[in-house]
Amino acid sequence: MTNLTFLGATGQVTGSCYLLETNKQRLLLDCGLYQGSKLTEAQNTADFPFDPSTIDAVVLSHAHLDHCGRLPKLVKDGFNGSVFLTEASFSLLELMLKDAVHIQLRDIEWENKRRQRAGKELLEPLYDLDDVETLLKLRRPIAYSVEQAILPGITLSFHEAGHILGSSIVRLRIKDQEKVKTLVFSGDLGNPNSPLLRDPSILTEADVLLLESTYGDRDHKPLENTLDELRDTLAEAAKSGGNVIIPAFAVGRTQDLIYWLGKIQRQGKLPQQTIYLDSPMAISASEIYASNTALFNIDDPEFTKIAPQGWHAWLKGLIYSQTAEESMAVNRIAGGAIIIAGSGMCNGGRIRHHLKYNLWRRDAHIIIAGFQAEGTLGRLLVDGNKKYIKILGSEINIAAKIHTLGALSAHADQSQLLTWANHFKNPKPRLYLIHGEKTACLSLQTCFNRMDWHASIPKVGEQISF
Repeated sequence: MTNLTFLGATGQVTGSCYLLETNKQRLLLDCGLYQGSKLTEAQNTADFPFDPSTIDAVVLSHAHLDHCGRLPKLVKDGFNGSVFLTEASFSLLELMLKDAVHIQLRDIEWENKRRQRAGKELLEPLYDLDDVETLLKLRRPIAYSVEQAILPGITLSFHEAGHILGSSIVRLRIKDQEKVKTLVFSGDLGNPNSPLLRDPSILTEADVLLLESTYGDRDHKPLENTLDELRDTLAEAAKSGGNVIIPAFAVGRTQDLIYWLGKIQRQGKLPQQTIYLDSPMAISASEIYASNTALFNIDDPEFTKIAPQGWHAWLKGLIYSQTAEESMAVNRIAGGAIIIAGSGMCNGGRIRHHLKYNLWRRDAHIIIAGFQAEGTLGRLLVDGNKKYIKILGSEINIAAKIHTLGALSAHADQSQLLTWANHFKNPKPRLYLIHGEKTACLSLQTCFNRMDWHASIPKVGEQISF
């Protein structure tokens, strides 16, 4: 008998974590950070609902923090097994976790100074750089589509998910006595409109399917309509003289945006002369992307030819802003520039400074090009319910125009999720909807019910057997 326990990204988007137990083995699928409101993020400091020292291995779907961000805490609390991941995720995981620990330690130091003055108890970091370094020594890369035994009775293969570089659909084959059961975990399925990565691989057989549902309640706008809106926004900002501010995830979204801006530039419709990439992590991630062009699709022959030369060859006027001093100089630019910065949900990083200096400007434009979780600053901007917003201790009037460009998302939408899942042959696998807010899961569940395919929405802590 094999048991699967739903521990995270259940009823919400972040904190991806699932515990698989056989008679002899214990394995985790992902071990991600919770991101969003203070209440949501407080879950990161809680003890794991299992003994980390008893976990034999972790299978990582991809290197976004909501899927990998608690791995160093797992090590800190006793884990010493192997972490299996794709070859491209190998480098990205190091980048993501070292950046995460740097930001965490900086924020803890600032908060503890405030607490010390107030006579309050000091906070402990979730983990430190030593924990990250220990975790990185446990990485075991596996190429796409190669099936490999990872534990007695368990084989693993990764298949392209098209979400970010190195992202994967996970397939586990579990032998229990003489029977073999197959579990497929979609990870984060990519949008087939991705300009860089190949479409998600099609799998057709499984006994159990864990399917993400981030956009389970909606379809993206047609891509060309979204690109028209992007071109119009850039033209309007140029005419009014304002800046274009784009919060972007460092891995995936930033590189897609550079591609589209370069494409628009080649069409003669990019009036802005300077594009600032103000994110050291996004700059490093972009270099990792540039060294893995063999994993790109070949939908655009012109880009395929230029890509190995690097991003500056593709997008003229691209400026990397590495240092704090360079970032502060960008803050002083009142108009005429495109500024891409993280974090993608505006809940940290340099983007908060750019919003502070631009949100109150009527000629500025804010482009939201990715999913914004509940409780984040980005979600407040998308919802549009606030006239004022507090950023870095200051109350800022929201006068800039807010644009939401859903078709640029790196997640599959409702129709794309249904189409991908429908490739599974009869008898259909037992289906569980994860990695989605409640409304998204319920909407997607209704769609599957219409297809006579029952979809369960598990609760945190729920366990199933197969």
